[in-house]
Amino acid sequence: MFEDKTEQEARQEILALVEEYAERFREKKRDFHPGDRISYASRVYDHKEMVNAADAVLEFWLTSGRYTDLFEKKLGAYLGVPFVSLVNSGSSANLLAFMALTSPKLGERRVCRGDEIITVACGFPTTVTPMLQYGAVPVFVDVTIPQYNIDVTKLEAAYSPKTKAVMIAHTLGNPFDLKAVKQFCDAHGLWLIEDNCDALGSRYTLDGVTQFTGTVGDIGTSSFYPPHHMTMGEGGAVYTKNAVLHNILRSMRDWGRDCRCPSGVDNLCGHRFDGQYGELPKGYDHKYVYSEFGFNLKATDLQASIGCAQLEKFPHFVERRKENFKRLRAALASVADKLILPEACENADPSWFGFLLTCREGVSREKLVRYIESKGVQTRMLFAGNLTKHPCFDTLRASGKGYRIVGELTETDRIMRDTFWVGVYPGMTDEMIDYMATAIREGLAE
Repeated sequence: MFEDKTEQEARQEILALVEEYAERFREKKRDFHPGDRISYASRVYDHKEMVNAADAVLEFWLTSGRYTDLFEKKLGAYLGVPFVSLVNSGSSANLLAFMALTSPKLGERRVCRGDEIITVACGFPTTVTPMLQYGAVPVFVDVTIPQYNIDVTKLEAAYSPKTKAVMIAHTLGNPFDLKAVKQFCDAHGLWLIEDNCDALGSRYTLDGVTQFTGTVGDIGTSSFYPPHHMTMGEGGAVYTKNAVLHNILRSMRDWGRDCRCPSGVDNLCGHRFDGQYGELPKGYDHKYVYSEFGFNLKATDLQASIGCAQLEKFPHFVERRKENFKRLRAALASVADKLILPEACENADPSWFGFLLTCREGVSREKLVRYIESKGVQTRMLFAGNLTKHPCFDTLRASGKGYRIVGELTETDRIMRDTFWVGVYPGMTDEMIDYMATAIREGLAE
């Protein structure tokens, strides 16, 4: 088949066949019929992702490579940040972002064991897990309804001489009050990590300047797990405008090594064998000098190749999410006396990940969710609800150590009892949105 072809010609023929296969067998769109399963999220892709993936496989580099470099540059250009590091998951992105703050290179601002980090209990656990694993103390603050983000009026009460950072997420695409949180962090000299895993593409206007969420604080994180705003299967990213933090992040991502040579490259600096590091012998191979206690959190080029194709579609994804959210909200306006409908934070332009609903008094979440699910509409809780109530906190609760709560988590507990959400992902059609709204209205009438 390839006898008279060069390797490049053979590759192009294979990729053309992959494109034909994708168009024939993978891009067929099936009409929606009432009762069909409507997932809260799903991948949206076409032949471009499959061709890129096949191209990466044919190259067989396997670890991070040219597609990784391209993805980091493209995401950085989209967000308007100079430094992006691709990692293997959003949870790894949060781990890396937090651990970067523990580097001795940060001097007195370094987070040490026993230091406190202000956060919320209403969210995804891996925003908080790195703090506990390291030995820092999460300080939990209540949230507000219907924004479902940190109650900024409680920030000063949460502050103590041990506070070093604020690490919180933009809930389901809805930015938290970045103006108030940033002012608080600046006033006290605190780091700000924006968990942007559910909010890629959301924007916030601060002091007249509109910026993407994840780029206002010191470090932002993203997830590219299949349900998220864009996907590469597994994957995540950490981004920053701070060159010092970027160097720490890269080192910790890549085993903690001091060398910045990419995989497969040696002696980029020209001084591989003539440096003096720590108490090592002079001239010790710089590729095996470790300046941080690090990990291996790199993604593969196969993942990055899919991400590159997704980035081309991403602006459309964001607009479609906004349209779906707007349509669903209008369709549910008539039941606002029974359900609290979500509201965007002031100064925010959300790229909605989902549509949050909180049952008002007299409405049973369990009964409503069971009805909606019976109609084929997939629902989700707001992740942990109240993380401190979960079995992973049993030992900490018993000891009364390792974390603290500021005041009462009243709204957090209400969300745990009364809140759920449905999807607005870009693959949803108007018919699917309307069907979901009908199922919710019918469930309330039962």
